[in-house]
Amino acid sequence: MRIGELAGIVGVTTRAVRHYHRTGLLPEPPRQPNGYREYALRDAIELARIRRLVELGLSLDEVKDVLADDAGKDLVEILTELDADLARQEEAIRQRRARLARLFEQAERTGRLPEEAPVSPELAAVFDDMARASAQVPGPEPAMAAKERQLLALLETGSPGGDRGWFDGLVHAFRADPAAMRRAYDVYARMDELAEAAEDDPRVELTARAIVDSIPDEALRAMRLSADGAEEGGDGFSDAFFSDFTPAQAAAVHRAIELLTERAG
Repeated sequence: MRIGELAGIVGVTTRAVRHYHRTGLLPEPPRQPNGYREYALRDAIELARIRRLVELGLSLDEVKDVLADDAGKDLVEILTELDADLARQEEAIRQRRARLARLFEQAERTGRLPEEAPVSPELAAVFDDMARASAQVPGPEPAMAAKERQLLALLETGSPGGDRGWFDGLVHAFRADPAAMRRAYDVYARMDELAEAAEDDPRVELTARAIVDSIPDEALRAMRLSADGAEEGGDGFSDAFFSDFTPAQAAAVHRAIELLTERAG
């Protein structure tokens, strides 16, 4: 049998057969005087078994381990590991589909998804509250509100399993106290007003104090603030965070952190 006939019988490509030869998975028969390889029934049987194992989801290295043990005693162990891996994949798929279902439900309920989607159900609920609060504010939504949503989505994504007690406290406060959202939108409007202001503008101090008043105690207790008034964390992130503000806006946030440090004791 030539390589094309072998591949056709087993239902694989000749390219796959040659790859199995190169990786040592399928022994390569010696070439005949005419230069062609001549395959026997045994080669077809071995190739068919390789195909069945690959279709089960085994990697080529795992298939090689199975074939190396003629008694097949390693196969049960490998298949057990494969089954466990498939179970993990099934659970991951189930969770992803559940998350998609929540997004579909949110889109149907609100008529749209926020630009920051997908986010957790908890943060999505906060964004819904923000949309309702924005609808009650005259004029267009403050630009700082959109920036806040982007930042919250970033912080949630960047610390899915880390220390995020302050973040959870902030989200909980927004959801539990309707007044908290109103205070937040007051801060957003004040920050927008500082976009063209100088750093020594009197509104900087007023905005800083408004920021402090908008931070609930629950979130403040979970924050880690250093003695110099800067929030602990990577300097690179802090630099990028403050560079996204105008000078007066950055001054207001810096001053708010100083006041929050004093408030935290």
